[in-house]
Amino acid sequence: MTERRVARVLIDSPLPQLDRLFDYAVPAELAADVQPGVRVRVPLRSAGRILDAYVVELGDADPVDRPLSDLDAVVSSTRVLTPALYALARRAADRAAGSATDILRLAIPKRMVRAEKAWLAAGAPAPPVVDDPARAWADTLLAPYPALVECLDQRGRGALDAPPEPVGLQGGVTTGSWAALLAAAAVRTLASGHSAILVVPDHRDQAQLEAALAGRAPAEGIIRNDARQSSPARYSAFLRMLADAPCIVIGNRSSVYAPVHDPGLLAIWDDGDPLLAEPLSPGVHARDAALIRQELDGCAVVFAGHTRTSDVERLVGLGWVREVSSARRASPRIVLSATKEGESRGARVPSAAFAAAREALQTGPVLVQVARPGYAPVLICADCRAPARCPHCGGPLHAARRGAVPECAWCGRPATAWACPKCASVRVRMASSGSERTAEELGRAFPGIRVIVADGEHPVLTVDARPALVVSTRGAEPIAEGGYRAVVLLDGDRMLQAEDLRIGESCLRWWSNAAALARPGSPVHLVGVTGSVARALATWTQPAYARAELADRAPLRMPPTVRVAALEGSHLAVERALAALREAVPELDDEAILGPVDVRAGEPGIRGAAAESTCRALVRFDYAHGPRVTESLRGSVVADALRSRKSPGTRAPGVRTQNASAPYPRVPDARHTLRVRVDVPDLDL
Repeated sequence: MTERRVARVLIDSPLPQLDRLFDYAVPAELAADVQPGVRVRVPLRSAGRILDAYVVELGDADPVDRPLSDLDAVVSSTRVLTPALYALARRAADRAAGSATDILRLAIPKRMVRAEKAWLAAGAPAPPVVDDPARAWADTLLAPYPALVECLDQRGRGALDAPPEPVGLQGGVTTGSWAALLAAAAVRTLASGHSAILVVPDHRDQAQLEAALAGRAPAEGIIRNDARQSSPARYSAFLRMLADAPCIVIGNRSSVYAPVHDPGLLAIWDDGDPLLAEPLSPGVHARDAALIRQELDGCAVVFAGHTRTSDVERLVGLGWVREVSSARRASPRIVLSATKEGESRGARVPSAAFAAAREALQTGPVLVQVARPGYAPVLICADCRAPARCPHCGGPLHAARRGAVPECAWCGRPATAWACPKCASVRVRMASSGSERTAEELGRAFPGIRVIVADGEHPVLTVDARPALVVSTRGAEPIAEGGYRAVVLLDGDRMLQAEDLRIGESCLRWWSNAAALARPGSPVHLVGVTGSVARALATWTQPAYARAELADRAPLRMPPTVRVAALEGSHLAVERALAALREAVPELDDEAILGPVDVRAGEPGIRGAAAESTCRALVRFDYAHGPRVTESLRGSVVADALRSRKSPGTRAPGVRTQNASAPYPRVPDARHTLRVRVDVPDLDL
C-alpha cells in the first residue's frame, strides 16, 4: 500500500469549532515547501472555501485510502509559527477559554511580501556583541540589586520595586531610574547570549527604554515592536525576532509573545496599567501570558513598578514570585497637604502646596496633576445642582472654554437651548476643572511663568529645566530634565470616588508614578486625601497596601483572590453553560455563580429576536479549578456556535452575526451566540 505525507494544520478562523488541528494530505508538488510553521491555504469542505492556516507539525506517513483533502497552496516558505510560540498560544488560550488563533493574530503580523523578500535577500543577521563599557555599566547599575541579579541568573520570577527618581543619561537626556535598571538587565542578558523582552504600556515608557539603551546595546540588536509601526516595519521586526541571534525587544502588550531566540529575560513594567490588559479575545493579560511563558521557556520574569498590584502581591505571598528590591530603600518626600485653619475648605490648592510651587518655580519646573482633561468636564444646573445632561442622548454636558455653548460628551451635539428638567433653569455651572481650566487659573496666579498643558489632546514627552507649570492629566506626565522641583497632586478625592473595585490601587499607581518624576528631595503634595491610600503613598509602602487589599477581598471572594468568568448570551445558552459547568466542576457552590441577570432589555435600535433581553452571569472559582472551568466553558461556546450554525433562521433580521470568541462585552448580535470572558478586568460590567 502506498503512503503519503500528512500535515496537521491550525486554521486561521474566528469560529471556535475550528480551534483544533486538522489533517491534510501534502501533494507531491508542495512537499519540498511544506514545513512546520509555514503559512498555507487549505480547503474547508463544509463551507466550500479556501482558508489560511499554519502547519503545526508533519504527521507520520498515512495510508492513501484515508479520506483527506489536499493542501491548496503554500503561501510562504518562511516558518513564522515556531513550536514554542504555538505551545504558548495554546496554553494561553486554554487558560482563558479562547482560541489559539486569536492569540496568534496578536503575535504574528500580517505578511508583507516586499519586506519578506528583502529580509531573505539580506541573509541571517550576526549575533550582536555587547562591548566591555556597556557590560561594566550594566553591572554597576545592577550592583545594589543582588536579588535581581540572582533572579536573572537562576531564571526565576521577581517583583521589583523600582527606585522612584529620575536619572540623567549621556547627552543631557533624563529618564526614569526604572528604565535604566531594566535596560541594564537587558544588556546583561544580551551579553550572556540570551534575548530579552521588555513590555511597557505605551510609547512614553518605550521612549524612556530606548533612551536608556541608546549607546549601551548594539543598535542592530534592539527591536521595536508596537502598533504605531507601519505594517512592513512591524513584519520586518517580527522576522528579525525569528532569527537565530539574540536581541532585545521593546514593545507593548503583544510583545510578550515575541518569538525571540533563547529568551533569558521577560520584564513587564507597571503591570497595573489597563493598557496591558488585552481587550481582544480571549483577553489574556500580559502578566498572565508572561507567567505561562516562563513555565514553558524557563526565562526570568520580572514585574517592575513603583507600586505593586494585588495580583503580583498574591503571587509573592504564595512564594511563586520573590521580591527583588534594592538593599537601600529610597522614597520621595511626600506631604499630605490639607487646608489650614482660616482657609476656605473648598480651596483647590492649599496654601502649603501653593507656597511649595511658588518656591520651586524659582529654580525649575513644577508638575500639577489633575483628574480630567478639557476645560470644564462636568456641568451642573446653577440653581438645583442637578447634573446637566444632553436632551438627545442623556450624556453629560461639558464646556470647551469659559462662556462656550455646552456640548454632549457622548453624541457631540451642542445644547444651545438647554433647560434643567427638574427646575427649568437655563443656567449651568462648572462643577469641576479640567487640565485647561486649571492651567488658566494657575497662569493668573503665577504671572510671567510659562504654563504647559499635557494631556491626550496635547501630548508632551519632555520639558526642559527652565521654570514652568506643567498641568497634566494622570498618566500623561512628561519627563522633566533633572526632575521636577515640586509635584502637586490635585483632585485626589474625586479620583477615589470612581465606582471601581481597583480604584485604590489605580490612584496609588497614578500618584506614585507622578511622585517618581520629582527630583530627589523635592516635595510632593497630595491634596485633600486621607486614609490608607494616602498613608501608603506618604510612607512609600505600596506592597503593604496591596497585602491589605488582598486581606479585605478574600472574605468577599473578589479578584484576584479568586478568578472570575463572565458569560453573556440568551437565557437558554447561559443556563446550558452553567448546567454543564456545575456538572464538570461539582465543587462550585451556589455562591460561586452570580446571576443570570437580564441586560440590554429595551435597548433602542434593536428589533425582532435581538430585542429580547440577553442575560449575564458571573462565575467565581478558585485557581485550582481553573483548567476544568475553562475547559467546560470553552466546550459550551463551541456547542452553542454549532447550534447557531445549524439554525440560521433564528437570527434577527438586520443584525450581523459575530463570532463567539470576540471581545467582551459585545454589541447585540445573534441571540444564540454565547460569549465568555475569563479573568474579567473590571466587575462593573
